[in-house]
Amino acid sequence: MKELTRAEEIERSIYKKYQKTIWNKFIKGIKEYKMIEEGDKIAVCISGGKDSMLMAKCMQRLQRYSDVPFDILFLVMDPGYSEVNRQRIMENAATLELPLEIFDARIFNYVVGVENNPCYLCARMRRGHLYNRAKELGCNKIALGHHYDDVIETILMGMLYGSQVQTMMPKLYSKNFEGMELIRPLYLVREEEIISWAKHNDLHFLQCACRFTERNAHQDGTGESKRLEIKHLIRELKKTNPAVESNIFRSVENVNLDTIISYHKGDDYHHFLDEYHEEHGTTRKGTPEDKKRNI
Repeated sequence: MKELTRAEEIERSIYKKYQKTIWNKFIKGIKEYKMIEEGDKIAVCISGGKDSMLMAKCMQRLQRYSDVPFDILFLVMDPGYSEVNRQRIMENAATLELPLEIFDARIFNYVVGVENNPCYLCARMRRGHLYNRAKELGCNKIALGHHYDDVIETILMGMLYGSQVQTMMPKLYSKNFEGMELIRPLYLVREEEIISWAKHNDLHFLQCACRFTERNAHQDGTGESKRLEIKHLIRELKKTNPAVESNIFRSVENVNLDTIISYHKGDDYHHFLDEYHEEHGTTRKGTPEDKKRNI
C-alpha cells in the first residue's frame, strides 16, 4: 500500500477524523447556500491563518472530486507581513501542497497610524485588493475563510456596538467590482473544530500579523478588540445556556417583520406605522416625523 505524503495525511484527516464536524459542515454550507456553480473560477484567498488554510484544503479536495466542474487558484495578498510571517505562509502552503499566487499590497503602511477602526479600514482595503487581483486573473468569485463563530460574533457586535441587526452573509455580490461574488465556504464550521484539526496535524499558522494588533497585544497573547469581548460574552452565556450559539445564528433566519419597528432594504425604508392603522381599519399613517424619531 502506497505510503501517504504529509499533505495527503492532513487532507485525509479532514474527511475521516473530522468528517462530521468539518467536511460535512463544509459540504452542507456549499450546497445549502449554492456557493459554487458550473464554470466558476474561484480565487481561494489565503491570509496564512488556520481558517483560510483549512478552507484551501477543503476547496482543493472538493474541486478534485466534485460533480460540478469549477476551477480554483490559491491567492495570497501580502499586506506588509514581516519576512518571518511571509516565510511561514509559504512553508505551510508547501506542507499542504497548495500552489500559491502571491502579490504585494502594502496596506499595513496605510493603516498602522489610523486611530479609529484600523481593522475595519484594513479589512475593506484587503478585500478591494483581492477582488481586483482575482478579477485580473479571470476569476468570478473569491472565497474567504470566515466560519460559524465569526457569523454569530458579527450578529452580536452589530446589536451591541452598531445599533443594528445584521449578519455576515454566506455569499454576496460585490458592489464595486462588477460580476464578482464573495463566498464563505466554512460558514457552518465551528472554530473549535478548526483549532482541533490544526493541533491534530501539528500545524502552526499565523495569528493576526498586523502591526496594530502587535502594538496593542498584551503579554499573555490577548488583544483588545470588540470581537474578543464578544467571544468572552458568548462563552459566559454558554455556561447557563448551552444552546446560545445556535440561537444567535438562527435569530437572523427567523426574523418576524411583524414585530420589527423599522427596517430598510437598500434605500427603501419601512416603518411599522406605515401600515399599522390600515391593518386595524383606520386611515392614519405614520408621518415623516414618526420615522425620524430616535426609537
